[in-house]
Amino acid sequence: MRRLITPEPGDADVLKVEEVADLQPLPHEVLVNVRAAGLNFADVLARQGLYPDAPPYPNCMGYEFAGVVAAVGSKVEGGWQDKRVFGLSRFNAQAEQVCVPADQLFALPEEMDFETAAAIPVNYLTAWQLLVVMGSLQPEETILIHNAGGGVGLAALDIARKIGARTLGTASPGKHAFLKERGLDEAIDYRADDWENEVAQLTDNKGVELIIDPIGGSHLKRSYKSLRSTGRLGMFGISSASESGLKGRLKLLPTVAGMPILHPIGLMNANKGVFGVNLGHLWEETGKIRIWMQRLLEGYSEGWMRPHVDKVFHFSGGADAHRHLEQRRNIGKVILVPDVR
Repeated sequence: MRRLITPEPGDADVLKVEEVADLQPLPHEVLVNVRAAGLNFADVLARQGLYPDAPPYPNCMGYEFAGVVAAVGSKVEGGWQDKRVFGLSRFNAQAEQVCVPADQLFALPEEMDFETAAAIPVNYLTAWQLLVVMGSLQPEETILIHNAGGGVGLAALDIARKIGARTLGTASPGKHAFLKERGLDEAIDYRADDWENEVAQLTDNKGVELIIDPIGGSHLKRSYKSLRSTGRLGMFGISSASESGLKGRLKLLPTVAGMPILHPIGLMNANKGVFGVNLGHLWEETGKIRIWMQRLLEGYSEGWMRPHVDKVFHFSGGADAHRHLEQRRNIGKVILVPDVR
């Protein structure tokens, strides 16, 4: 089988496709022939050498996939053989085959294609954790979604609209029309130096109840200041540190140093909360994940969960896919698919 690998840290051109032996599932695993795999910013950071959770080089990244079950381990129950599925993988999903424990698999809805299914797990589970599980967003509240045009941003918009909250979102101006069509109430140019003032004007100087921030660094200070009393700030990334090579590692230090130092007493006095989300550290919580996914799949059948695939690249075009995501040209999800043999 073939897989997309990062032989060593570097720019997008270090990526290559290699041929390796076909996989065999362990007793508790299921072998899936992958038809589509999601690309996430964590994969970009891993390629740049900036993602601490990445496996040793050379590595094959990929947290999510969709495909058809080709084999099951001896201890797997549930009739998975030949089923159309999608799921989560602890890396190695950007390949023609992947092996995962059965409890990380979900049955593919009959009307859903593989590319759409691969766009769901990381983005929608992260957004559900940010808004529902930890953010406790309410219908009468306002949410500010940073990078609203990204995969998590669009997922958060779907969920926030279902809840009934007012939605503000930062994005480049070229994405505003699309976001308004998707139901965003107010679009803000993230490149403007005074986006906080625009948020203040849109909320009568009160601020918002929930902000989700994938940017990190000093940007978190600005987000924290835009919270209303009882407001919550959810951090789920540090994309501001993105840079290949030595520049990236040097950039990471001031990015981390620029984050706000928050003390429990200060949070108590301000009636504010700050939390972090990392779906990649929830492998021991598959029971929770399955509950969240069940509700999301119900949302798909009800019509309010609308995964949006921006662009599909073959594994051999992995470098172009990385550049597309790294340069933030995407609206929604970037998907990788195996090359046609």
